[in-house]
Amino acid sequence: MLFEEYKYFDYQFPEPQYLGAKHTHLAWIKEFIPNNVKTALDAFAGSQSVAFLFKQIGYKTITNDFLNFNNQIGLALIENKDTKLNNDDLKILFQNSKNKSDFELIENTFTNVFFEKEEAEFLDNFRANIPLLENSIKQAIAFAVINRSMTRKITMGHFGHTQALVYASDPERIKRNRSLVRPIKEIFEEILPKYNNAIFDNKQENQSFNKNILELLPTIENVDLAYFDPPYCDSHADYQGFYHLLETYTEYWRDKEFINGIKRYEPQRVSGFDKKRDVINSFEKLFELSEEIPNWLISYNNRSYPGVEEFEKLITKYRDVKVEAKTYHNGRGGKGSVAGSQEILFVCNPKKKHFVSSHQKGTINSDAL
Repeated sequence: MLFEEYKYFDYQFPEPQYLGAKHTHLAWIKEFIPNNVKTALDAFAGSQSVAFLFKQIGYKTITNDFLNFNNQIGLALIENKDTKLNNDDLKILFQNSKNKSDFELIENTFTNVFFEKEEAEFLDNFRANIPLLENSIKQAIAFAVINRSMTRKITMGHFGHTQALVYASDPERIKRNRSLVRPIKEIFEEILPKYNNAIFDNKQENQSFNKNILELLPTIENVDLAYFDPPYCDSHADYQGFYHLLETYTEYWRDKEFINGIKRYEPQRVSGFDKKRDVINSFEKLFELSEEIPNWLISYNNRSYPGVEEFEKLITKYRDVKVEAKTYHNGRGGKGSVAGSQEILFVCNPKKKHFVSSHQKGTINSDAL
């Protein structure tokens, strides 16, 4: 059917405020998606913008992130077919909690760090009510929107600094960003319709996972395209440092230590891709575990470790590769996107002319019988 490919593009992805999010690169990435893809994997999904693109195209979409607050976005926008938050749900979320004494983590930890006491109390009360929603998908939407509301309110949209309340009292900054002084409840109510309006059914059984990708890959099959957007090692983009509060709020830890001025949780989760001592070995494991996936797209930055040439050599052990690049003219893309640096896309195709994946082999064998 003419324009069949575009029938889900009326649904708009709610623009994230997330360092390294690829929503500004989607048209560029889409240019290099091969034909005949039926199932696509977004392995390090973050804000879920690329997974959302896959869903819009009509692919069965498997999305994954090892941080749970990102997984909640995946459940809300990728796995979800038609569930939305309604006014009855808002009454539940905004009601006075009956077990408030069990939910004081934000007030006790982040008051006068990122929030005034009243806002911290609101966040704890809201968090206490999320489990009262009728299913996990509604809960995921609530998490996705409240977490986005927090990044909207805080200067620079992340929690890797201690200047939030200082900036929120600066008249000049308030002129530029009224959200600094707006109640989080008001921000939530404003942006919720954008999330509800982004929910659609692309007639596929999409899935969202919250795993280390090296643990997930052996459990999935029949994937035609993998998109890898790993942490940019040595690029000074400390995701857990920047977004620790969102993960703390989602998990609501009661057994973690909260350290330094920003009250980051300790110990941090280990990805295997953000430390020089681990990253080469982790990439080798990633590529070995992805051998049955014919096509790979890998986002990278030229300021990351290993360098572009060394990383290309590593990839060529497994795939033929073409290197595409875009130069940043400002630093607004985050995740290593310093002005003058380059966003790299490795377009990776099978080495063998007649590459046959395991599920294709099964089809061939059955046809021969």
